[in-house]
Amino acid sequence: MKLPFNIESDTIRGFLIQLGIAIVILIGSTLYFFYGYLPAFTNHGESITVPNLEGIQMKDLEDFLLKRNLRYEVNDSSYSEKHPPLTILKQYPKPGSRVKENRKIFVSVNRVKPPTVPVPELVDRSLRNAEAVLASNELKRGQITYRPSQFLNLVLEMSSNGKVLNEGDRIDKGSTVDLVVGNGYAQSNFKTPRLTGNTFEDAQFIILGSNLGVGLVTVEGDTVGQKSIVIKQDPEEGAEIKIGDVINLWIVPESDVELNSEMEE
Repeated sequence: MKLPFNIESDTIRGFLIQLGIAIVILIGSTLYFFYGYLPAFTNHGESITVPNLEGIQMKDLEDFLLKRNLRYEVNDSSYSEKHPPLTILKQYPKPGSRVKENRKIFVSVNRVKPPTVPVPELVDRSLRNAEAVLASNELKRGQITYRPSQFLNLVLEMSSNGKVLNEGDRIDKGSTVDLVVGNGYAQSNFKTPRLTGNTFEDAQFIILGSNLGVGLVTVEGDTVGQKSIVIKQDPEEGAEIKIGDVINLWIVPESDVELNSEMEE
């Protein structure tokens, strides 16, 4: 590099002066490139606020963004019943973000048809549990119909649009599922089971297993230390009763039953 003034280049002083001038020129060129030329070339400092695209129809999206010097690209699709088909559900960058002109906005579009989901198993579940399972599978609980059953609010059947559903059937996400549940009592009476001749423990098992209750128990004799046998019941065997009724029992020690049998022989 030739300087406009005369400096003895073979001296240390001349060398340092030339080096300093070169460094100043280099720094100046660098500063001009980053803070002068480059900002002007890239429109540095000019940015656009990203608009909210949620709910805009796909057919209107391109013109909407072109007017704002932006572009778009569909990178996902999902389903929401809150919006019509082919409308924007999500976007990136988010609304309010600052971006450069001609920036591409990535969008998620609402599907034309909802995806299907398998029907969960709801039969023999409680109504409260069934409601929670429906919600977790993005399904709605519809109409509840009560049917005679000894089990209150136990799901007996499920349907949608009048069609009975089974576990694993596929229905649209967001569909409404109607439930048939038990009303807590039986529609018709049934026959009283035979309890006489059974031990007291076995008789209790039969009563409770029939959704009945143990009523008054009359003890005849000393049953301490030995089994008790049912010798009488009320209502009697074969009488009509309904769910929840109680049965009164008369019991005696097993030894008395054996003694009576020996005397009859």
